[in-house]
Amino acid sequence: MAKNKKTLARDQRKNRIRAKVSGTAERPRLVVFRSNIHITAQLIDDKSGKTLLSAHDVKEKGSKMEKAQKVGQSLAELAKTKKIETCVFDRSGYKYHGRVKALADAAREGGLKF
Repeated sequence: MAKNKKTLARDQRKNRIRAKVSGTAERPRLVVFRSNIHITAQLIDDKSGKTLLSAHDVKEKGSKMEKAQKVGQSLAELAKTKKIETCVFDRSGYKYHGRVKALADAAREGGLKF
């Protein structure tokens, strides 16, 4: 199936970002995936190729913005339990506003530094 122009443009932005951003075990990469309905975030160690933590909004209630904030908060809490304090933010080609910004701000308030 052919991709539309928006998806191709996001893929190009995503590849540009990924060429510069890489995560380690001490400072993993916080990746955001946003669909029309849900939002997901993961902390990934690129050197070993493993996902350290993940959080999603499937069971959360509220508006999309509230769900994004809850995902950011829960990811920060999970990171505290694994003693992860810093990370690098990978917005995956999405604009840094709306739900992506709400997730990032909530993660910062929860104690993650990036």
